[in-house]
Parts: sequence; structure tokens; C-alpha cells
Amino acid sequence: MKKAKKKIHRAHKKLCAPVKLAALIGRGGRLPAIYKCCQKIKNLDLVLVVSHKKESPGIGLAKKWSGRETFPPSATKPRPRIESLYFRLSDWKERGKSRKSYNLKLAKILKKRKINFIVMAGWDLIMSDEFLKQFPNMVINIHPSLCPAFPGMNAEKQAMDLGVRYTGCTLHFVDPGVDTGPIILQRVVEIKPQDTIRSLQKRIHKKEEEILCQGIKLYARGKLKIRKRRKVVISGQ
Repeated sequence: MKKAKKKIHRAHKKLCAPVKLAALIGRGGRLPAIYKCCQKIKNLDLVLVVSHKKESPGIGLAKKWSGRETFPPSATKPRPRIESLYFRLSDWKERGKSRKSYNLKLAKILKKRKINFIVMAGWDLIMSDEFLKQFPNMVINIHPSLCPAFPGMNAEKQAMDLGVRYTGCTLHFVDPGVDTGPIILQRVVEIKPQDTIRSLQKRIHKKEEEILCQGIKLYARGKLKIRKRRKVVISGQ
């Protein structure tokens, strides 16, 4: 009986372990959904937002959330201070520094803040093996296609140009390849005859936000496991 209680205690402790999330973004279109989701998970806090773009509305949002204004009004826990910063590869290269050193510096920034979960949403830069080894199975990415189809940039245009009838979005763990990591969740989106790239993107974005929040919850609860390096197993399913 005592052994059973100890096992339950250890499982509960692991389940409730604090998770510090860093969002690596482009312009930050999916950032509000990430923030709202984090507000509903007791053991998870969004503590850092980093953009590699020249300008990003997401950085402004993070500053706003750390200020006096409350967002969202339905928040279920006190708002943590969210640090936000630009870390541009273009600036790094202008200073004569290498891509490898950029990746290692980014890892150092995250390590200093004790980040143990990284969500890439609109982050267009490929993460190197040197970076990923410092955050094993801690980095996930949202991509606007049904991976492995249409990796890389302009996935929606790739799908429309090829004339496929269905595309969608994929949440996956990140490896050194381009949108090739183990798949966590996917959603299908139909391409309608009257679609433009813009109208298709809007519908994909809604699905992206759904699986982003679902995946973040699963990670924070310790429900995601990678088997044989490729297959993601969701505990309890």
C-alpha cells in the first residue's frame, strides 16, 4: 500500500512539474492562442517571446501582457512577467558572426531563463543539431500542411499550385530537418474551388490554434512520448 502511494505521489509530482515556455515567433499571429492556452494550465507559464523578424506585432503583445492591461479577461491565474526580445539572424551576420554561434547564443539565452519547453510558431529558421541537443524532445513546431507534404516556406501556395483537394496543419517535434520531426497532431482542411491563398490560410490558422493548444496541454501534463525516435505516443489514448 505504501509503495502504491509513493508511485502515485511521484507521478503527481512529475505531472505538476513547472514548465517554462518560450515562444519563438515570426510576426506572432498564433501567439495570442498560445498565451490564452498557457493561462489555463496551472503548471505552465509563458515566460519568453523571441522574434527573428525585423518587426513583430507579437513582441508588442508580449510587452502589453506584461504591463497593466489584463489579457485575456478570463485568465484563471496571475499573469507572469513575459520577457520579449528580438534576436535577428541578419543582425548577427552583419556583425560577422556564424550561424552556428547564433544558434548557440539563442540556446544560452533560453538556458539562462531555465526554459524547458519551446514552441515555434512562425519561426522560419531551421534549428541546428547543436541547439536541439540542449533541449531534447522539448521543441515543437506548427506547420501549415499535412507533413511530410509541402515542407518549408509557402506551404499553402505549394498545395494550391499542385491542385490538391486537401491540406491542413501539423504539430510536430523539431529535428534538424525541414518540418520532418515526429508528428504529434494533424488537422485536415479542404481546399475549396473559390479559395485564395489568403482564405485558405485563415481556415488553416484556426486549426493550427486548436492543435497548438491541445499539444501544449499534452506536453505540460507529460502525456507525449517519442517511441523509436519517430512515433509520438499520447498517454491515455
